[in-house]
Amino acid sequence: MALLLSNLRELGAPIKGIENQSSGVIPVMKLLEDGFSYANQLGARQGAGAVYLNAHHPDIMRFLDTKRENADEKIRIKTLSLGVVIPDITFELAKKNEDMYLFSPYDVERVYGKPFADISVTEHYKAMVDDPRIKKTKIKAREFFQTIAEIQFESGYPYILFEDTANRANPIAGRINMSNLCSEILQVNTPSVLNEDLNYEEIGNDISCNLGSLNIATVMDSGNLGDAVETAIRALTAVSEMSAVNSVPSVRQGNDDSHAIGLGQMNLHGYLGREKVHYDTPEAVEFTSVYFAAVAYHCLRTSCLLAQEKKQRFVGFSQSTYASGSYFDKYISRDWLPTSETVRALFAKNGMQLPTRADWAQLKADVMEHGLYNRNLQAIPPTGSISYINNSTSSIHPIASRIEIRKEGKIGRVYYPAPFLSNDNMAYYRDAYEIGPNAIIDVYAAATEHVDQGLSLTLFFPDTATTRDINKAQIYAWKKGIKTIYYIRLRQLALEGTEVKSACVSCTL
Repeated sequence: MALLLSNLRELGAPIKGIENQSSGVIPVMKLLEDGFSYANQLGARQGAGAVYLNAHHPDIMRFLDTKRENADEKIRIKTLSLGVVIPDITFELAKKNEDMYLFSPYDVERVYGKPFADISVTEHYKAMVDDPRIKKTKIKAREFFQTIAEIQFESGYPYILFEDTANRANPIAGRINMSNLCSEILQVNTPSVLNEDLNYEEIGNDISCNLGSLNIATVMDSGNLGDAVETAIRALTAVSEMSAVNSVPSVRQGNDDSHAIGLGQMNLHGYLGREKVHYDTPEAVEFTSVYFAAVAYHCLRTSCLLAQEKKQRFVGFSQSTYASGSYFDKYISRDWLPTSETVRALFAKNGMQLPTRADWAQLKADVMEHGLYNRNLQAIPPTGSISYINNSTSSIHPIASRIEIRKEGKIGRVYYPAPFLSNDNMAYYRDAYEIGPNAIIDVYAAATEHVDQGLSLTLFFPDTATTRDINKAQIYAWKKGIKTIYYIRLRQLALEGTEVKSACVSCTL
């Protein structure tokens, strides 16, 4: 579960006109952490949650400090995941080495008549700075980014949502102001209105994650991407229709209105390695772009078919860029087909048919006439455990190691070789720490262009990395159009008890 805290009053804000009464966001975070720990699925698995806070909330630095290793136990957050919502203006202020102002959510809502999280800070920043009715404080923008890098260096948190990037790419009317526990869900939500007795006066729209992933290697081997995607979309749509969360009416309402799903992908590095294509090459970026463009086409084609079959469109379709047709402009203004011999050969190997500009033009006409059944269609999750079951590399990022060594409860030490790894192709299985963050960002940027929601992007750094390296990667990701960053991982020494004494891990198996 994930919650947005950006609209909560900051520490010291007035309550009922009395100054210095609000305790801010940290006590709420502590309550949530305890609550998630309590819900442990009959002892099988501890509940998990994330909280997001806008970078321009006055409690932002205290929010980040909760993840410091030496934080006071009264404020330290151990298991709750943290995410920061960063608008474009924050980067611009850091670029100019200027102060960044933090705005009281209470005052912003009084002045603008809507919650702080529903305001574009980039658009209204100067007006809010100049407005004497809005209480504000300031910090150095570069110090803010330095603090984020320090915390990520220590804990891997916070996640980052590049708010304006996500909203520019959003085909749906409304504002994206948060993500989920794995930072791949980017959907519009609307708040509920409660009466004084806490019954619903108006039920809003909250989000249910209906996720599933395709194995890229299996799909490519099948030679029929269209059938694979259509089957997956229909299956996930059935899940969304059967996911009646009656205990949370706003989630039920959101599910019923949107039929939102998230088709993901996994095993990109495994497939590239098997086909002897290095992950950090132009060919890998090109394959990713062509593959995800084709997936987007078949997702939309299937959703349009569902709209015709069920004679129903998602609520809000007429206000979307699908309805206006502008979403399709980039697909009918150029081809999204392979240009290199290497990538052409990959798709030709099993006779894979790819959509042409004419196909996209026809799809545009069909969607504008018949609509779409699903408001959201794609989201790329991290696929940790299910990747092992499917003999796949996780999500679309590189392997963390050619042979992973894990501790699995009572089982003990478990060895997991990368899929399709052999002596012949071992050179193509360089790990994520060797490949580095920029090459990973390039691949994710190629996919992002065709994914309507987000992608769980984990960045990997060698043990020699500094906070400056992390900041540079964040800026590069922002400039490349990445929507979210998940974890930051630094190469660590082997866990105690998992060291391999032999010079070659594979020789011990």
